[in-house]
Amino acid sequence: MDWTHYRFRSLWSLPVPCTVVYAALERVEDYPGWWPQVRSVNRLNDTTGVITIRSVFPYDMTFTARETRRDPGAGLLEAAMTGDIEGWSRWTLTADGAGTLARYDQVVDVNKPLLRRLAVPGRPFFRANHRLMMRAGRRGLLRHLQAV
Repeated sequence: MDWTHYRFRSLWSLPVPCTVVYAALERVEDYPGWWPQVRSVNRLNDTTGVITIRSVFPYDMTFTARETRRDPGAGLLEAAMTGDIEGWSRWTLTADGAGTLARYDQVVDVNKPLLRRLAVPGRPFFRANHRLMMRAGRRGLLRHLQAV
């Protein structure tokens, strides 16, 4: 088993139509305003940006995200990531009654040296850290969407 390889899936049930959720999620540069763990997003061009995240543990992770697919009709947003983490992420939005089910999938390898050294003993903590980050992201997005 490669202890630095991770697969994550999060499901967010949101009481807002897909088009509204999609519009918020495609504006990655706005994430720091509603997602506390997304510390910064610096756009390099229309499809690429450098993102820094930090959750409960005192370490930042910085990576370049490059949009690989944007399909509002299918409710898809995909990105390739390189840097402290390398892999891909995907938002898939589907109607859920009057609201939206937002599914986030991420498959990454961790490149950050400290996290690689702590891969075996730290794995359960890193996974819990990701869950906390995603939970905070959902709460922040709900607040953001209610304010819009």
